Amino acid sequence: MGVFESIVLGIIQGVAEFIPVSSSGHLVIAQTFFSGASDHLFLEWINIGTFLALVVYFRHKLVRITRDIFARRKYRLLRNILLTTIPAAAVGYFAADFINNVAFFGDITVVAVMLALVGGIMIILEKLPRASKVKTGEALTIPRAFVIGMAQVAALIPGTSRSGATIIAGRLSGLSAKEAAEYSFLASLPIMAGVILKIFLYDRAYMMQHFDTLLIGNVAAFLSGLFAVGFLMRYLAHHSLAIFGWYRMTLAAVLTGGVLIQLIGK
Repeated sequence: MGVFESIVLGIIQGVAEFIPVSSSGHLVIAQTFFSGASDHLFLEWINIGTFLALVVYFRHKLVRITRDIFARRKYRLLRNILLTTIPAAAVGYFAADFINNVAFFGDITVVAVMLALVGGIMIILEKLPRASKVKTGEALTIPRAFVIGMAQVAALIPGTSRSGATIIAGRLSGLSAKEAAEYSFLASLPIMAGVILKIFLYDRAYMMQHFDTLLIGNVAAFLSGLFAVGFLMRYLAHHSLAIFGWYRMTLAAVLTGGVLIQLIGK
């Protein structure tokens, strides 16, 4: 993999990990364009950049959470985050080999379908019935936190978007768009940390072989991710997810057209 490709993939990872348009979907598209195949290990390693972007952006919030736990014995937000984390962590751990090796999860058609499906939900989201309002992620009940976690499982399918799925579930669970985004990002930290721990334990050889491109990709992911999470938090303070839904629908239509052209050409 060249420097240019690693920069492009890092930027896509950083932006699309937080903007709810699906980082995995866009990375599958980009890698298909560059090389015709998906390198899942590279995509896992550049999670480091986006993880650090979240830690830096929410550093004050993370300090407050830590202070609440150890100084004030307030565990409710941590409890909810862990409940939201469990479903995706369990499925990701036990089905990791299946997800990485089955062609279904790298198929452009699957990406197009999920882009359109989740995009359609985003467009009509504000008209859907939702649970009674809650102010913050800390105020979520156990069932609501777990439901958001189940939505995070769907994000294992490329084209879904982890942030998109959990923000949608958060809105339906009674959170405002901005609070749903903040809770979504905080709840993604344990998942991302788990992925990073796994690759450090089992895939260090890949890092040594591709250190230069991984470093460049992670720097690009960190900088673009820091920008993206800040933009989305500001945007959702006053707007809905609809614009991202229309983008997803448009991209799905373009991909579907490309697939049909290929089929006709055969």
